[in-house]
Amino acid sequence: MNTEPGPVPASLLLSLETIVEPLDVNKLFARRQPLQVELGSGDGSFLVQYAALHPECNFVGVERLLGRLRKIDRRGRRAGLTNLRGVRIEASYFLEYLLPKNSVTALHVYFPDPWPKRKHRKHRLINDRFPQLARAALVPGGTVYLRTDHADYFAQMQAVFEACPAFAQVPTPPSLSEVLTDFERGFLARGIQTSRSAWQLIMS
Repeated sequence: MNTEPGPVPASLLLSLETIVEPLDVNKLFARRQPLQVELGSGDGSFLVQYAALHPECNFVGVERLLGRLRKIDRRGRRAGLTNLRGVRIEASYFLEYLLPKNSVTALHVYFPDPWPKRKHRKHRLINDRFPQLARAALVPGGTVYLRTDHADYFAQMQAVFEACPAFAQVPTPPSLSEVLTDFERGFLARGIQTSRSAWQLIMS
C-alpha cells in the first residue's frame, strides 16, 4: 500500500461538481483516512495548525467568505499539507446535504456567529436540528467540538445536545484545547472568557 502523502495540490480549494448530491469523500484526498470537518473555518488559523499536527486524518474547512478560504489555501500549501481542503458554501447546507452519512469522525464548530438579538437567533448554526444533522454525518463514536465566547449561545448549545439522547458530553482533549483559533487568541488577550464542550455520538 502506498503510504506517501503525495504532492501538495496546486489549490486546496474544492470545486463542487454538484450541490444537490453528497460528496464522494474518497475522491477528495490522495489517501483514505478518517475525515474531520470544521464548519466555519475563518482564516484557517485553527484548521491549518490541527491538520499539520494530525497527518493521519483528512480535514475539510467550510467557509462562506472567499477571502478567508484563500488564506486557508495559502497557509495550507505553504505548510505542505496534503490532508486539507477548503470549500466555499454555507456550513449548515454543507452539513445537511453534502456530507455523506456516517462519514465524519469529528465536527469542529468554533466561535460561530452568535446572532445575539432574540429575533435573529433562528439563524444560529447550533439549533434544535443541529444534533440530528450531526448524528447523520458522524460515524459511531464521532464527536462534535464546540467553542464560543457568547454565554447565551453556549447555554443553547448545551441545551440542544442535552436534549438529544444520541449524544453524551465528554471532555475536550487537552491537545485539542491547546490549538487556538484567531478569534480565541484575540478574546484571551482581552481577558474575555470563552467556553467549550464536546459531545460524542453514542447511538448511531
